Amino acid sequence: MATDWTALTVFILLFGFVAGLGFFAARWRKGDLDLLHEWGLGGRRFGTLVTWFLIGGDLYTAYTFVAVPALMFGAGALGFFAVPYTIMVYPILYVVFPRLWSVAHRHGYVTSADFVRGRFGNRWLALAVAFTGILATMPYIALQLVGIQVVIGAMGVETSGFFGDLPLIIAFVILAAFTYSSGLRAPAMIAVVKDLLIYLTVIVVIIAVPLHLGGYGKMFAAIPPAKLLLAAPPPGSLGSFSAYATLALGSAGALLLYPHSITGILSSSSARVVRRNAAILPAYSLMLGLLALIGFMAIAIGVSSMPAFADGFKRYSNNFSVPALFLAMFPSWFVGVAFAAIAIGALVPAAIMSIATANTFTRNIYREFINPACTNAQESQMAKYVSLVVKAGALAFIFFLPLQYALWLQLLGGVWIIQTAPPVVLGLYTRMLNGWALLIGWMCGFGLGTWLVVVNKYAPVYPLHILGVTVPCYIALIALVVNLIVGLVLSLVFNLVASDRGNDSTVAEDYG
Repeated sequence: MATDWTALTVFILLFGFVAGLGFFAARWRKGDLDLLHEWGLGGRRFGTLVTWFLIGGDLYTAYTFVAVPALMFGAGALGFFAVPYTIMVYPILYVVFPRLWSVAHRHGYVTSADFVRGRFGNRWLALAVAFTGILATMPYIALQLVGIQVVIGAMGVETSGFFGDLPLIIAFVILAAFTYSSGLRAPAMIAVVKDLLIYLTVIVVIIAVPLHLGGYGKMFAAIPPAKLLLAAPPPGSLGSFSAYATLALGSAGALLLYPHSITGILSSSSARVVRRNAAILPAYSLMLGLLALIGFMAIAIGVSSMPAFADGFKRYSNNFSVPALFLAMFPSWFVGVAFAAIAIGALVPAAIMSIATANTFTRNIYREFINPACTNAQESQMAKYVSLVVKAGALAFIFFLPLQYALWLQLLGGVWIIQTAPPVVLGLYTRMLNGWALLIGWMCGFGLGTWLVVVNKYAPVYPLHILGVTVPCYIALIALVVNLIVGLVLSLVFNLVASDRGNDSTVAEDYG
């Protein structure tokens, strides 16, 4: 493909503007960045509007912008599970996470593993939660590069070899620099620009493309019937129905447990801000539903059969469907705006994820096990260093390993992170559970989930056979049920022998 210089120029100008904002953010709501909660949580001072943009920018990533329409383009209606699961997330946010914010604010907790350490007094259970969060987040950071790589390639810039890798290297050097200097304030400020650009892009697309096709009716008429509806289950099986439902439920249960989600929540200025955001964040679910339709629009336009895009689909598979639609339908200047929105949509979550991972490593591994006597300044400095290492690792992952590995690990990440729900979520409501029992339950859930994903050839849905009926079920939920059963049963046994409730450093009043 020939280089589209107009689109590339617009892209570079917007990207440069956002990079400047990232460095300026260090002066915004100034605080002592030698303190971890100032660097890694923005001083816990973000109000309703900033938190809305930050959490929205955190959860709705560049990979979402590319992958959800690509899934609709390739798999059809099954890809729409992303919409109901993001709707289910917000009641969980409203009910559960103000309690976490309250106890974290009272005790100075920075991560969910901090809370687990205080609640159960068990450093090994806290380590398991921290390790799971870091492991689950790393491939997520790498996948943000996919969005940038796809749009750079779509503008005609070669993406192979050293010079092809150079744009990604430059982008992540900029990301590393402003994250190091500004901490969480940088993605919080950039998220405002990112979300405005994405909303603008989506609104234009959902109006312009149907008008070109003659209306939504004609657009849907151009979609193969098999992609418009879930396939009817065969006899003796719940088929795609249970797969769709369990994928949505399991994904909803996992999403807010990721370290980057926790970081966004704990950066809020109050528990009331968390509740307000639970009420207004569903606006992003509406945007996600409209975004998913872009996959159907790409089918209706017929981008996969256009010779100009053959190389793009060969190189990036269905992930190229969104860039191809923009290139086919819009002038170059708007293509530059849309592609900049996707690339900036990678910077925001990648920054938050690297900060959250750095917070977790520094607080729950470095300070807990390596250097317990470190000063606050040393702790903050270590987090800054770790954030650089994390981003370098994500970059190396993309350059030296096949993309499929990142996709497999991201799938495993969802299976792994939901295994932290018993100590984190149930721990917010009861101290009846035993820390050692929860650790063994985590081991069982983590191990079983990993094994099922591998033997299932990295497909997320496993066919359970229950009373003669085949129930395809999201593996994360299967592993979580085993985790919960083991944790609950062993808690009864261990509490009879030697209860650990006296290790709890929190009191009822801490929970708001």
